[in-house]
Amino acid sequence: MPVKQDKQGVQYRILVIDDEENIRTLLCETLRLSGYLPTAAKSGTEAISLIRNQAFDLVLLDINMPIVDGFKVLEKIRDLKSDLPVIMLSARSDKIDVVSGLKQGADDYVSKPFSIEELITRIETVLRRVQPKWGSSLLQVGPITLNGETHEVYFDKENVELSKTEFRLLQYLMERPGIVIEKDAILNAIWGYDFDAVTTVVDTYISYLRKKLHRDGYEGIRTVRGVGFQIKAE
Repeated sequence: MPVKQDKQGVQYRILVIDDEENIRTLLCETLRLSGYLPTAAKSGTEAISLIRNQAFDLVLLDINMPIVDGFKVLEKIRDLKSDLPVIMLSARSDKIDVVSGLKQGADDYVSKPFSIEELITRIETVLRRVQPKWGSSLLQVGPITLNGETHEVYFDKENVELSKTEFRLLQYLMERPGIVIEKDAILNAIWGYDFDAVTTVVDTYISYLRKKLHRDGYEGIRTVRGVGFQIKAE
C-alpha cells in the first residue's frame, strides 16, 4: 500500500466528519487503505474541537448533520484555519448547495452516492491543487508580488494575507497579465466546476481579492462585462 505523503514525507491526515457511523467507518477504512491517515468525528462540535487542537491536511465534511450542520462547521473552519482544504459531502443534489459551499470556501463538493474511486481522485486533486510543487520564480504585476515558494503576497512591501483559494485565483490571473479570462475557465481551473449555476463564486472571490489588493489608487483587477476578468499588466 503506497503511503500518501506531502513534500516533507509526512503522511496526509484527513478528518472525516459524518454523523452516520457506517459511513464514517467506510470512509476511514477506505482512506487508510489508500495510504492516508484518517481521524473520525461524529458531530460538528467534536470536529471543531479536533480542528482547534490538531493539524489536518484535508477535511471531508458531511452537510446533513443534526444540531451543527456542515455549513456551520465550514464557517467555523474558515474562522479557525482559513487555508484548510475542505471537501463537502451531501446526498442533496440541488446546485444551490454547491454554490453555498463554494462561496463559504469549500474546495470541492461530492454528491452522495459517490464511488470510492471518484472520492479518492477528488482528494488527490485538491491536495495537489492546494499544495503544489511551486517553482522558484516570482510573479509581479504592478504593485503586487506573489512568491510561489513561500506562499506570500505583497502589495509594495506590505504582506497581504490570502486564503489558499484566494492565492490560487490571484496566481492564475497574474500568470496571464493583460489577458481577459472567461469566468467558466477560472471556475474550471480553480474549483474544477464547469456549469453556469456556480459562476457566482468567481465574482465572490474576485471581490475578496479587490478588498485586499485595491488600495492606494490601484485597481488592477478588472471586470470585462459579459466576458470575465483581467489583471492589468502595468
